[in-house]
Amino acid sequence: MIHRYVKICGINTLASLEAAIVAGASAVGLVFYPRSPRNISIALASVLTGKVCGRVEVVALLVDPDDDLVRQVCETFRPDVLQLHGKETPERCAEVAAMGRVRIMKALAIADAGDLAKIPPYLPVVERILVDAKPPPVAGALPGGNGLTFDHRLVVGLDLTKPLVLSGGLTPETVGDAIRLTGVEGVDVSSGVEQSPGVKDPEKIRAFVAESHRAFDRNSESRAGP
Repeated sequence: MIHRYVKICGINTLASLEAAIVAGASAVGLVFYPRSPRNISIALASVLTGKVCGRVEVVALLVDPDDDLVRQVCETFRPDVLQLHGKETPERCAEVAAMGRVRIMKALAIADAGDLAKIPPYLPVVERILVDAKPPPVAGALPGGNGLTFDHRLVVGLDLTKPLVLSGGLTPETVGDAIRLTGVEGVDVSSGVEQSPGVKDPEKIRAFVAESHRAFDRNSESRAGP
């Protein structure tokens, strides 16, 4: 079960990796998607993960990967979790989990209440669900990391059997309100802590993690009552 989980996604340098770890992030995300400005090679991923030394969870983000890519990633540097951010079915998620002998976090795009019906079929086969904003309706739009958000009220009170991670357009300025509103104990950010696409800002990373933890604390105090 995740608890107070803050993931910094799109890590692509040793400096941004260290900034996330020092800030107190729970996890770092490494992107393997050629069209993303945050895409990295498996060779670079091996260098980065070699510096982790168990200090943070390593999540590899893949988009509709073929079997070869799954095996390459999982055999080369053994991520803790695979984040599947494409159109993978529950059956495909189960195949990937077995093939890579790895835990799965499935990302699902949310725009309205009807989209929540996508979640239940995945619950038996994944460890976590990440809810993200739908990509913009334009040709060539990236599946994530677009800085877009969705109506967070849609997931208030959502009762799942697996942990929920909130993503999509979060920033150091907005993450506190998002956590307080939804009650989630997991958040994910990429573009919201960048100077420019693919270039992380250490100060924004620090602020995002700090604001997340403050909001988690307030929610815990609120649940505890007087």
